[in-house]
Amino acid sequence: MSKSVLVIGGGVVGTSCAYFLSKAGWRVTVIDRGTIGGGSSAANCGFVCPSHVLPLAEPGMVAKGLASLLQKYSPLKIKLRPDPALWSWLIHFALRCNERDMLASARGIQPLLDASLALYHELVATENLDCEWESRGLFFVYKSKAELDAYAPTDRLLADSFHCAAKRYDGDAVLELEPALKPGLAGGWYYHEDAHLRPDKLMRSWRERLEASGVTFREHCGFKGFRRLAGRASAVDTDQGELSADAFVIAAGAWTPQLNDHLGCKIPIQPGKGYSLTMPRPSICPNVPMIFPETRVAVTPFHTGYRLGSMMEFAGYDESIHPSRLQLLRDGAAPFLREPTAEPVERTWFGWRPMTWDGLPIIDRTPALNNVVVAAGHNMLGLSMAPATGRLVAEILGEQAPFLDVAPYRVGRF
Repeated sequence: MSKSVLVIGGGVVGTSCAYFLSKAGWRVTVIDRGTIGGGSSAANCGFVCPSHVLPLAEPGMVAKGLASLLQKYSPLKIKLRPDPALWSWLIHFALRCNERDMLASARGIQPLLDASLALYHELVATENLDCEWESRGLFFVYKSKAELDAYAPTDRLLADSFHCAAKRYDGDAVLELEPALKPGLAGGWYYHEDAHLRPDKLMRSWRERLEASGVTFREHCGFKGFRRLAGRASAVDTDQGELSADAFVIAAGAWTPQLNDHLGCKIPIQPGKGYSLTMPRPSICPNVPMIFPETRVAVTPFHTGYRLGSMMEFAGYDESIHPSRLQLLRDGAAPFLREPTAEPVERTWFGWRPMTWDGLPIIDRTPALNNVVVAAGHNMLGLSMAPATGRLVAEILGEQAPFLDVAPYRVGRF
């Protein structure tokens, strides 16, 4: 008789865990406090980006963070408040803003990114996922020649240490790759291996495939606590009653720290709030997804729409949507694109990214409950890392040799 597993969290990471566990023969139930795929997995920019090897904690980031406190309209915003968890996180983050720690984190980030890209290619083909998958790369575009040149050492680092080199375009050569850009820009760096998809369609399609294979999904089913027996979890109390299983996966994203007391370990995740605007494709629509590093705005052209996304707010679990932050998305794209937006805006969205101070996720058994695995803390790369994470979780619970070295993702590092 097959074993049962309960996945707590129905975002892209939880869904991927459900997929690989189901493939491994587990009877899978997924619960979510809201709707399946309704959090940060729904309206992000959809990048599957092996180019994003480096963590947020990098040399110079402390100065940038301090400068943002003095800027009213900075894409990075920290709401300072008497919150010990936030201050502890900020201190640990600041201590890692050096090249040694940056490279150490990057060496843990890259395997998840590379493996997930390969797994996505396989999943989209074999499962026939309807998610508008495209392999068009990712283009970093600059207004300032000085900023363009300043990225060159980073490109060399990525090429030399991680075999991830970009192609440089200078001046109006960017128009050869992307005619939707305005003339007169300084140039850009193009990562050809990156891909993108429409995340809301991925979540719908993946859920349909999983339900057809016997996976059960329960929405509006909040976690309340574990029932314990001999150092293991035997069941969970939820808004819909008690649910028992042989094993459990915590894939609750930015909400995971609220379960620390239940897990018996410290999960130092801070919610990093981001925004996006989804609209119809402009008449002059880009072909290639882009990031404008000077304004920190990302642009994704889908087959059926168009999305602007950005911002990083450390403001706790603040559910407000500030019009000024949304305007930054428009203003951040306007200097670069001939037609930066279209009307009407179909969806205005915010979500919380699960940010760890070292940029690495947690993929590990909990110390208090041997049959509970945490799969959380993927920072801004949950979509990009989800398939590899799901496969690792299935291997950990199946007591198989993991296909990647899981040492960087141990919960004990905190």
